[in-house]
Amino acid sequence: MARIYHNPILPGFYPDPSVCRVGDDYYLITSTFEYFPGLPIFQSRDLVHWQQIGHVLDRPSQLPLDGIRPSGGLFAPTIRYHEGVFYVINTLVHGLEPHKNFIVTTTNPAGPWSEPNWLADAPGIDPSLLFDDDGRVWYVGNRPRPEGERYHGDHEIWLQELDLEKMQLAGEKHTLWGGALKTAGWAEAPHLYKINGLYYLMIAEGGTGHDHSVTIARSKNITGPYEPCPRNPILTHRHLGENHPIVGTGHADLIETQTGQWWMVLLAMRPYGGYFYNLGRETFLVPVQWEDGWPVVNPGVGRVEFEHAAPDLPEHRWPTQPVCDQFDSPELAWCWNFLRTPREDFWSLTECPGYLRLYLRPQMLSELANPSFVGRRQQHINFAARTCMEFTPRHSNECAGLVLLQNNDFHFRFVITQTEEKSTVIRLIKREKGKESLLAEQPIDAGRVYLKVEAYGQSYSFYASSAPEAWQRIAEDVDGRILSTPMAGGFVGAYIGMYAGSNDQTSENQADFDWFEYAETDSL
Repeated sequence: MARIYHNPILPGFYPDPSVCRVGDDYYLITSTFEYFPGLPIFQSRDLVHWQQIGHVLDRPSQLPLDGIRPSGGLFAPTIRYHEGVFYVINTLVHGLEPHKNFIVTTTNPAGPWSEPNWLADAPGIDPSLLFDDDGRVWYVGNRPRPEGERYHGDHEIWLQELDLEKMQLAGEKHTLWGGALKTAGWAEAPHLYKINGLYYLMIAEGGTGHDHSVTIARSKNITGPYEPCPRNPILTHRHLGENHPIVGTGHADLIETQTGQWWMVLLAMRPYGGYFYNLGRETFLVPVQWEDGWPVVNPGVGRVEFEHAAPDLPEHRWPTQPVCDQFDSPELAWCWNFLRTPREDFWSLTECPGYLRLYLRPQMLSELANPSFVGRRQQHINFAARTCMEFTPRHSNECAGLVLLQNNDFHFRFVITQTEEKSTVIRLIKREKGKESLLAEQPIDAGRVYLKVEAYGQSYSFYASSAPEAWQRIAEDVDGRILSTPMAGGFVGAYIGMYAGSNDQTSENQADFDWFEYAETDSL
């Protein structure tokens, strides 16, 4: 009986997947936008079970995210391998300069990776690489039509040779394809493959929302002309309606296994509580077969499902990660991220051993800054997150606790603070469209405090206690839809994490987090 795997293979905010194979090992990376470190890299031996082995960009010198707006930063990356070297090519959007494409390299995918090689005269986003069998290397990307857009999203795919020694583009730029559908818009996410002597150009069209799709064309010559597949789009869910459980399928990459099977990794969303997807765009896996020289996605069905027969590869499970981080390591686990590039150490795992210490700083979550925030992705529709924090506010501007974050203008802060009358309280604050409202406030003893958030679908409940498991409900059935892209805009998923701030004032205070636990829960 065939083994079954379950989608998504990477739940939570893991969009724009790109994959490569080296022998029996597979490596996959995804977009990270304004979060640091950038571009998590995963390893698998069966395309189903993945373990994170690091980040491609984990040094401030590699990743200038200063002042990046929400959903700016690192867009869609591509990973490729050639003659002992791994290459990642990517775009930094809305950074110190509007758009900059770059390449980093390594011989060990776990790192360290090189400093960025910034490419001059490389317009547009979503770059990819093809190492041709004649030794030439090609850059392919997306750009607005040079002669001007005829409609919103009138973009095209273009090609230029890459001088690998000089790490710079050389020669003539070639326009390859504007997409399969007239006025569909946003021809993007190009990947070039050479298969059985033909060049295949696979792209995304229709934008990265509900109308997302995957289309493909082929040519005998790398510069074209490209013949579109008569069955385009080869994958989309837009015709299935907004009530379908998987929507927005697109931005795909193809991989051939060592057994000769073909598979596609792609992004998609899982709406719940209406057309809302707090988890963001996630990574899915779907089988592919070739017929008449064209790829057919999930033959006989034509769409991505929650369950498929597993690849014909030996099953390889990795050790499970603990649901509770005790902060006993001298380094943060790879699941943790910061907002934008940290230019100072606002955290410590050694100053108070066994605790994550966050220093209160003026930077606020509502600003395009690097606040004292350490967060991880919300990866499940139903989950519980809890922590134990030691914190005593000294002034009314000081606060620390848990945050549920979509962006600077859409989030929840569940924090301990001090009133103007010097009493200690716990507050639940909702920030929606840049406006803040106090949802709940109760007195609480300062010192060692336990905090918990439970979510069942779009219903979020918040608890606090001064003793283990003696939970007091602070707010119940809070509507969580502000954590979803259709409400907040942008391209990222929801984060949950620890926060400490002094609200635009200086402070010498700190908050110590003893542990943080995150786990999926059963639905009600």
